[in-house]
Amino acid sequence: MLREPTREKLVELRLDAFEKAWAQQQENPEIDRLGFDERLALLVDAECLDRHNKRLARNLREAKLRIGQACLEDLDYAPARKLDKKRIHELATCRWIAEHHNVVLTGPTGAGKTYLACALAQQACRQGYRALYRRASRLFDELTLARADGSYPRLLNRLARIDLLVIDDWGLAAASDIERRDLLEVMEDRDGNRSTIMTSQLPIEKWHDHLGDPTVADAICDRLLHRAHRIVLQGPSRRKEPTRS
Repeated sequence: MLREPTREKLVELRLDAFEKAWAQQQENPEIDRLGFDERLALLVDAECLDRHNKRLARNLREAKLRIGQACLEDLDYAPARKLDKKRIHELATCRWIAEHHNVVLTGPTGAGKTYLACALAQQACRQGYRALYRRASRLFDELTLARADGSYPRLLNRLARIDLLVIDDWGLAAASDIERRDLLEVMEDRDGNRSTIMTSQLPIEKWHDHLGDPTVADAICDRLLHRAHRIVLQGPSRRKEPTRS
């Protein structure tokens, strides 16, 4: 019998799901009713599905989303929020990531900016993109520490390779000169090459003044907003509700 050598070769090739599905076929007396092509297709489908699920789990684990269960299907389109369902459906295709566009989410505290950002990032992971979530303050802290220990270029390179970077709660505190320049470095690397989601309580028209330095502000705003889908969330704080979608 060639079954055991075949099984060993499948394991050696790391076709684990293929091997498991093949073993299940051997135990199914009804499988002989299917032709060779049909049986092979089932085995290939099992391997592809397993790899997709593993890749999705890995991407979600690496993304470190603040709201891990956030998903676009659970969004609340209550009239007070003025959230355009058609626009969200367009973003759900992730074409904007393929085209290296950005998404800017603004609105008052509790409006659901973080949830929507995480839901968009989760959708990106579902479609095979790598995402990374960071609160703005934590991101700047990491960059400061990296500069101190000599890993700054390596961290910038890592951020530049991420398909979708989520920067949450930007603009809560006055930007220092180092933070302005760090943000410019990050956005310069990503401009036209990767996508970014930025959430902020600050209306976009106040970003320039918040950044302070006119030259740096022009550069950051141009790189972030030029190809950005802008969404303003409205309505009462969702933190007072059981679900905050």
